[in-house]
Amino acid sequence: MSRMGDAEVNDTATTKGAQTRRVILAAAIDRFGRDGYRATSVADIARDAGVGGTVAYAYFHNKEALFLAAIDEDAAGVIGEGVDLVGAEVEGDWRVDLVFRLIEAVDRHPLARRLLAGLEPEVTARVLGIPALEELRKGVAERLRSEQVSGAVRADIDPVSTANGVVAILLSLLMSVVQLGNDVALPYAD
Repeated sequence: MSRMGDAEVNDTATTKGAQTRRVILAAAIDRFGRDGYRATSVADIARDAGVGGTVAYAYFHNKEALFLAAIDEDAAGVIGEGVDLVGAEVEGDWRVDLVFRLIEAVDRHPLARRLLAGLEPEVTARVLGIPALEELRKGVAERLRSEQVSGAVRADIDPVSTANGVVAILLSLLMSVVQLGNDVALPYAD
């Protein structure tokens, strides 16, 4: 086989492997989100993903590694929707829009919702260290910097520290809404 043929085979294998990993991760998000860490086995996830029982171990060292990767992936989906909004031009107050965007996003992300609900207490503290949160912090800090330039935000405010505080408050609000429910929290939205 030619060198070109070998590259094509490797690209196909890489693509197939990446697709298999994504399918396993999606099944893990759904299963862990629905049943929780303790009630879920890697075999359950493999069955849901339509792969052999040990295939998941080729991509994730153990059940815990799969769980943590699923948390990061599902939380990144929620946070990504917020990052998109922070960088966009919006009518009204982007901060208010951000809160509501994230609340809506949590409903589409079962594992993130479960974590925010406090149903996985062993990893709840991990919420603060989710890699995608750094992107949200950076986005908020950049937005605050641009508002400082335009005069909408005071120049003496540190955008990075403020962004860290905004993200911490957002997480607290999301946890409250998930744990108390929209009916209890929405009357206080204004």
